[in-house]
Amino acid sequence: MIKAVIFDMDGVLIDSEIVYLRYQAEKLQKSYPWLKEEHLYPLVGMDNKEDKIYLADLLGHDANDPAFLKEMKELSDGICVNYRSIMRETVPELLETLRRNGYRIGLASSSSRSNIMQVLGECGIGPYFECVVSGEQFARSKPDPEIYRFAMRQMGMQPDECLVVEDSTYGVQAGYAAGVYIAALRDTRFPFDQSLADFHIESLDEIPHVLTKLRTQELP
Repeated sequence: MIKAVIFDMDGVLIDSEIVYLRYQAEKLQKSYPWLKEEHLYPLVGMDNKEDKIYLADLLGHDANDPAFLKEMKELSDGICVNYRSIMRETVPELLETLRRNGYRIGLASSSSRSNIMQVLGECGIGPYFECVVSGEQFARSKPDPEIYRFAMRQMGMQPDECLVVEDSTYGVQAGYAAGVYIAALRDTRFPFDQSLADFHIESLDEIPHVLTKLRTQELP
């Protein structure tokens, strides 16, 4: 029986991934004119540590080079996002529905904790989450399953009691390895592999229907 729903943040609760990628592409193209937006697709779902390693390799730098690290800090510090404006429209109503129906709610994101708390605060949805976990708490974030295993331990849940809502390849892989049920939010803008998910949804307002199917064991 499903007792908890654990959400990813970027790309799920907020439509941020395309915003971040386009900002990064625009800024980086000034120094690397050959760069295309598609080169940055693998960043979606990565934590802050691994995305620096990927960018260093992509751009031809040593990941520990002070000049490169300075460039990356300026890149990350320069972005300014109105998170409320990119929150999925159905999020507040969905979270309220889940809470009203007795589901426990968690969040497990590869983003930094400071960014997570900023998003939850600006969007006014922080109180819904009893458990908030950041990828920076672990040596490896998604697709490593530890972020979800840790969230479940914090909530006192077993894998078969949890539905995870994800979008990226890394996130779906992490949920699968953690043994939870997975609802993957489709996003045709990115070449995600969501084949390991139990459900594929077009919108978050399908989550109650997914929970009903799980409750009645009408698995796909």
